[in-house]
Amino acid sequence: MKKKTWIYATTAGVLTVALLAWAFAPRPVEVEVATVTKGRFETSIDEDGKTRLRDRYVVSAPLAGLLARITLREGDAVEANAAVATLQPVLSPMQDERTLREQQAQVEVAQAGVGLAAARAEAARVVLQQARNEQRRTEQLATQGFVSPTKLDSDRLAAQAAQKELDAALEARHVADHQLDQARAALGAVRSPGRLGEQGFVLRSPIAGRVLRVAQASESAVAIGTPLVELGDTRALEVVAELLTTDALQARPGSRVLIERWGGPGTLEGRVRHVEPAAFTKVSALGVEEQRVKVLIDLTSPPAQWQALGDGYRVNVRIITRSVEQAVKVPVSAVFPRADAAGGGMAVFVLRGGRAALQPVQIDARNGSEASVREGLSPGEPVIVYPSSAVKDGARVRRRSV
Repeated sequence: MKKKTWIYATTAGVLTVALLAWAFAPRPVEVEVATVTKGRFETSIDEDGKTRLRDRYVVSAPLAGLLARITLREGDAVEANAAVATLQPVLSPMQDERTLREQQAQVEVAQAGVGLAAARAEAARVVLQQARNEQRRTEQLATQGFVSPTKLDSDRLAAQAAQKELDAALEARHVADHQLDQARAALGAVRSPGRLGEQGFVLRSPIAGRVLRVAQASESAVAIGTPLVELGDTRALEVVAELLTTDALQARPGSRVLIERWGGPGTLEGRVRHVEPAAFTKVSALGVEEQRVKVLIDLTSPPAQWQALGDGYRVNVRIITRSVEQAVKVPVSAVFPRADAAGGGMAVFVLRGGRAALQPVQIDARNGSEASVREGLSPGEPVIVYPSSAVKDGARVRRRSV
């Protein structure tokens, strides 16, 4: 064989081997890459909720009589002590004594209600004073660095909640006084029906609010205790969410709440006020029996932002159960369990020099999109999200072009 031919053959063989080696060599795996960040990390409980009035008041007939037609309609505003209905007593001679005894019993019940409301108001004052004293002590210790900011926030929220409870107790005392006045007036009407004249017995509103429902609009004869008008203050709204009992344990009073998808612009703020102690059974859409408990949430956003909300409106609540500032965060899609870890350790793949490096990590908590990393990563490191089975420790990888 000529030397030239031998050179050509050798070159062709080398090129063929190189081509085959290149053809069968492993290609870099295309991967999606995200960056480890540092910032606020939150975990939450998402659930549907409904708005409702904290207090509803039903104006009922304190005596039997002829009801004049009620001109109020649902949504009408009423002032405190405004007339809402008029009754003309119709008393049978055979029933006068019985009716008189019934009205006397109503007065006694109303007097007991006033005493109970007064006792609750005094108890609310004591709780408020205790909460304010605790808040002042905590503020003094906070200036000296002996308590955490979380404790200070909790005491401030406790004082605000105690103030609202006192306001509610005082409102209940006012309503009890109104009911006592109505009962006494009804007793006077039974004793001396001729004093009423043509104007009849006027039923008045115990609060300033709006008409929620007119139970009996037409003129008719009504018995004692018949519901006539339902009233409520639409400015005193709360949100009720029915949580699973396992989730409700994390929704502590004072927890921050974000109210979303309520029909208006932006997100409303709220706070958990109370978690009811008794659970109930509810059947889910899949037919599964669940134990749930009601969580009551106060709206803390300015009323001007949610004044369009009404009673029974559906909203979505997100109860913040954990909030950490300056946490190291990584997409939850980058974290996976380590196959070689007996204790269920977690790991991620870090992109280093064009290769995937297996990095064990310790996770504090996770939510639907992010995980809080206690140890193993630093902000700014690139990590591989949604790693496929082809990604191994030390494997060649490259960023997937968008």
